[in-house]
Amino acid sequence: MNEELEGLATRTKADASVMPELLHAIRPLVQRRVAKFLPYREDAEEAVQDTLLTVATKLHQFKGTGSFAGWVTIVATNQARQTYRSLKRRAVEQTSEYMPEAVDPRTTSVIAGSRLDLLEALEHLESSHPQLVQPLVLRDLGALTYAEIADELDVPLGTVKARIHQARKAVAERLTVR
Repeated sequence: MNEELEGLATRTKADASVMPELLHAIRPLVQRRVAKFLPYREDAEEAVQDTLLTVATKLHQFKGTGSFAGWVTIVATNQARQTYRSLKRRAVEQTSEYMPEAVDPRTTSVIAGSRLDLLEALEHLESSHPQLVQPLVLRDLGALTYAEIADELDVPLGTVKARIHQARKAVAERLTVR
């Protein structure tokens, strides 16, 4: 599968008319990655669409140093976290403007979602140690191997392992405080 994606990405960079085929091929991968962050289907779909748009407009930024699937995973996880931030901001803005008579599931998904504590812990970690977030997300939520992460981030394997260890410890501490 990864080899097919690599070839398709290479063909798409050479011929933009192949882009719809590439986006169709990566959609399931993107959906799986995004769903790990956003439990509510409509929120996840927003992040999927934004991820596919990013891939379509920034494919030229994929340099081929790591795997294409790894690059897509990075784009998808970053977009899912960005969508979460946006939903959270919108929920706060709406709450401060008025109190709704009926609960809107688009705003409550972020508030009541099962991944809220994890996303908040990642936000906190990013504010204090931003270099630890990406390796943790790619390993534990993106399911990339340590070697793939080292390739994607262009850092030594030992550094990746150390950062993931530190990140897991910090996130675990944050989650047990609650």
